[in-house]
Amino acid sequence: MTAQTLPATGKEVRLARYVVNQPAKDHFEVVEVDVAQPTSGNVLVRNLYLQVTAVMRDLMTEDPGLPMMPAYKVGERPWGGAVGVVVASESPDLAVGDTVQHMDGWTEFSTGPAAQYFKVDPSWYPGPEYFLNQGITAYHGMADVAEVGEDDVVFVSNAAGGVGSLAGQIAKARGAKRVIGSAGSAEKVEYLTKELGYDAAFNYKDGPVVDQLRELAPDGINVFFDLVGGEQFEAAVQASAQGARLVLGGAVSAQTGNAEGAFPKLDIMAGIIRQIVIKPFSTYHTPEQIQAWNQHFAQWLQEGKIVLPYTVVEGGVDAAPEALTALLGGAYKGNVLVKIS
Repeated sequence: MTAQTLPATGKEVRLARYVVNQPAKDHFEVVEVDVAQPTSGNVLVRNLYLQVTAVMRDLMTEDPGLPMMPAYKVGERPWGGAVGVVVASESPDLAVGDTVQHMDGWTEFSTGPAAQYFKVDPSWYPGPEYFLNQGITAYHGMADVAEVGEDDVVFVSNAAGGVGSLAGQIAKARGAKRVIGSAGSAEKVEYLTKELGYDAAFNYKDGPVVDQLRELAPDGINVFFDLVGGEQFEAAVQASAQGARLVLGGAVSAQTGNAEGAFPKLDIMAGIIRQIVIKPFSTYHTPEQIQAWNQHFAQWLQEGKIVLPYTVVEGGVDAAPEALTALLGGAYKGNVLVKIS
């Protein structure tokens, strides 16, 4: 495809109004826009897949309170992960036909400086959709922040989600002794142990989390990879072994309507006595982080140590808002992608 044969227009999703509780269809609008041709130093990318994640809901409020992540603005297109193919180039750094990963969100076509697109090798994976996963966050949290290794007993909350479904597998690939996950249904619990290689899992709705966790980790947990907050954080403190590392990467309980989920109680004396280390973290998707994860992911896939759980939502860019709403409602397992082309 050359610049001359490209469509003159393409679709994009825009935020129509700020979200107060949970996003709905009328928070978005799908519009037809001109496809901007690249000028000097720029490229034009045709997106193949877009990614939707829970943190997007936090960026749709009028005051998101996430200073390191640019908030979405009414009337503008949300940014987010995408993978596509360069279809026109005015840069020596990227050629027509190159596969690229980027963060220029919910649109069929993306035009911008070549530097904002990260060239990837499509031969690494079975398909381009494999580049759109939340493994960068999972790997950074498990490997760089928690430094998971042999003899560790690991607990992952929201273990069937896009980050958690990879975090537990990463812990196993790095030699963790035992990996435990929590989820919100019997189906997801079985999914964790039968398909993702978790050693044990439990439904947090079946009873007090601390009781279920202590039963599965009688000697305590060494690492807690938290994506939920609330009761699960409080339980992890109580079930921690000496010197446990609690890495905090998300608060899904707050993102899905439970405001108290972002404000769990901390048993300070338990933390002092057990010398617990609490390490919140964010992932900024730097080229170094992207490269580190892709290299490990490709190797572990080839070795059969990891699988990518994901759901593809058909329907083009128009389907992105509904996919996000369904994700926040717990409808999916693993990573959630919207197929554009």
